[in-house]
Amino acid sequence: MPVNITVTTRRDPRHRNSETKYHATVRSKGRIKTSRIANEISTLSAVNSVDTTAVLEALMHVVPDRLADGHIVELGSLGSFRVSVSSKGVRDPRDVTPQSITDVRILFRPGEFLLKRLNAAVFEKIQDDTLSQSPDR
Repeated sequence: MPVNITVTTRRDPRHRNSETKYHATVRSKGRIKTSRIANEISTLSAVNSVDTTAVLEALMHVVPDRLADGHIVELGSLGSFRVSVSSKGVRDPRDVTPQSITDVRILFRPGEFLLKRLNAAVFEKIQDDTLSQSPDR
């Protein structure tokens, strides 16, 4: 199935008065629940969907725990997760403390397999009624 794209308008966020330009944006087809992923995995393996769901549920508990322990979590060629922080800047390195942290994020780095699959994806433009149609398009 193709990935649906639609047209959106954006300005350069660095320049408030910049010209509005048109960009491609992925239009989601909805969310896929863990149970559906488990069913799809079970059709590709010798493991039933109940056992697959149990493994996926365990994975959803283990990954955050390992991230909270400071590990980078690698999931093979799918990719890896790691924790990143933002903090207040200070003049003296001794003043950097856990209280300096202002934001915590989880970063995902896709693996080679995932990148190859996404680079081979087919995209299809769909009609979007939110933008007015101009005659030159």
